[in-house]
Amino acid sequence: MPTSRADVATENASRYLQQLCKHWAHKFPVEFDPHHGAIQLSLGRTVMDADDKALHIAVAADDAASLERLET
Repeated sequence: MPTSRADVATENASRYLQQLCKHWAHKFPVEFDPHHGAIQLSLGRTVMDADDKALHIAVAADDAASLERLET
């Protein structure tokens, strides 16, 4: 399963994680708490982890084309 990762340096990682999960919850299955979130998108899955210094994002898809679409 192709996977892509990004680490976004921010002191507001937990806030951003929760905002993203709440935003997508109206359209996709979402589960989250202040430090971990997962969104089951139609093309793949996004998993996020927040700490004091960064938001860590991993996106996984069934194929390379779907992963490329999720990355953009």
